[in-house]
Amino acid sequence: MNIELRHLRYFVAVADTLHFGKAAERLGMSQPPLSQQIRQLEDAVGAHLLTRTNRRVALTEPGRLFLQEARDILARMERATELAQRAQRGELGELRIGFTRTTPLSQDIPRAIFAFRQRFPAVHLQLEEMNSLQQIDALLERRLQVGILRPGILPKSLLSRRLFRDPLVAVLRLDHPALKRLGARGKLPTKALAQEPFVVFARSAGVGVYEHVLALCRDAGFAPHIAQEAREASTIIGLVAAGLGVSILPQSCSHIQVEGISYIPLAEATAMSEIHVVYREDERSPLLPRFIQLLLAGKR
Repeated sequence: MNIELRHLRYFVAVADTLHFGKAAERLGMSQPPLSQQIRQLEDAVGAHLLTRTNRRVALTEPGRLFLQEARDILARMERATELAQRAQRGELGELRIGFTRTTPLSQDIPRAIFAFRQRFPAVHLQLEEMNSLQQIDALLERRLQVGILRPGILPKSLLSRRLFRDPLVAVLRLDHPALKRLGARGKLPTKALAQEPFVVFARSAGVGVYEHVLALCRDAGFAPHIAQEAREASTIIGLVAAGLGVSILPQSCSHIQVEGISYIPLAEATAMSEIHVVYREDERSPLLPRFIQLLLAGKR
């Protein structure tokens, strides 16, 4: 006979009460089946665990040692069950999240991550900085469970939900002549930058923004002269301040305050980037919907 958890529970109940009748009442069963189960347990163990007389029940020495282990097994099983249930509710585990370089500059994303950590402190968030294409590859290869990126065309196996729009803005020095020619609405047409040297994200660092800037310039009738590339938004803004050229960046980068720099809205309706949360269609982690819910709660 195989020993099952119920046999351990029956034995512990008898050992606690040292009375078959009281143990049976605690277990919600009659006494004869309980006595039979204890005998089956002793046969399976190959040792007498209890001594029985008309007046008393007592633990044998093998029974005393077996009781310690039985309690430990039941406690571990209870803990394992609790951990599994908490994981199913999305309260435990690990969530692997990808994000682009400019993502943390948006107030909504760090706010959602902070809220998630406060609500589910036992969940480990593994955050990895990747450009959009790297995130898509990592999602397909199951190295990430969720990506926060500026998507282009996605494979069919990936699902996407927009978190918010992030307008593109021109980044100019305060003494740039174009600022004097702004219209009443204070917006700058992209074609006004056609003759300017550009400071842009390196394509390997910010492919989403890089491609969008090229497309915006192309639609305005010119190909930008790229004078300098950089991997960080703060570096790009600093190079613009140093007079190396102009740039076009997501508005979320305007949180980076550099002396002598102005962020000017662009006139084109297409000068609008989007941040999406992207995940696999077959992703089954219970952590994912809870994380997405917090992200969407703060979207604009």
